[in-house]
Amino acid sequence: MSLIVTGASGHLGTAAAERVIALRGSSADLVLVSRRPAAIAERFDGADIRHGDFADPAGLVEAFRGGDRMLLISADNIQARAAWHAAAIDAAKAAGVQHIIYTSMIEPGAGNPALIADSHRATEQHLRASGIGWTVLRCALYSDFQVFEAAEAVASGQFRHNRGDGRCSYVARADCAAVAAAVLTSDNRSGIVDVTGPDALDATDLAALYATVGRAEVAPVSVTDEELAAALRPADGADPDGHAQYGAALAVSLGRAIREGYFGAVTGAVAEITGRRPASVADLLQREASTVRALSGR
Repeated sequence: MSLIVTGASGHLGTAAAERVIALRGSSADLVLVSRRPAAIAERFDGADIRHGDFADPAGLVEAFRGGDRMLLISADNIQARAAWHAAAIDAAKAAGVQHIIYTSMIEPGAGNPALIADSHRATEQHLRASGIGWTVLRCALYSDFQVFEAAEAVASGQFRHNRGDGRCSYVARADCAAVAAAVLTSDNRSGIVDVTGPDALDATDLAALYATVGRAEVAPVSVTDEELAAALRPADGADPDGHAQYGAALAVSLGRAIREGYFGAVTGAVAEITGRRPASVADLLQREASTVRALSGR
């Protein structure tokens, strides 16, 4: 069975590819598709490494040719990716791929205010309508990013947030990669799978964890969406391409989604599918404690 991993030079793609090789004991019949194939050529000796760019759909059919099952990792361009993903799904179908596993997000329904929800929802809809076999891995927010949030909170002594009393079941990216690899290498799971961390944390929980890892006092401070947006807004002239402004809007939207209860569900999918205990936010922060303290200036 030939397996395809898209986005193979990215963090999730690389981790998933490594896990697939570990599970199968070989890189044979593994196709790794990337915009930067040279970046992974030495790392994955023996795999079939191909160039593929979602922004250039004309070349995707050949990039996917010969694959039976494909892990479609969501692109990092949030504004363009719904169209890119649709083109990738169509190309996979034309290339003869029989089953696609897509990395989505928890609860991407129309009511979810998170700016990432629309593109995930559109991709899921296109995948279901494609006629190809499918599995959707709806992953919680990555706990890996809490390292940077922790550093900012430790540096200022405050964890400023707009999530109210909402909770979030952050999941480690490595656990998502392990789940994706397990599903890709088997043929016994289809439909929707919610992939979360082991617990759901609120702002008070997070502030306490940040204080512990940073060896400093951190107070949770609840602010409005408008106040958080103003605090995150780049200075005039400092954001010519609009990326920072969009990033600020995304952060505010995620906080609102947490506040409204969209990211609080906890499942046992990681342990059930991989056989390993999912990492908690506390686990990850302890592992990255030196980085948190260095970034915070402590």
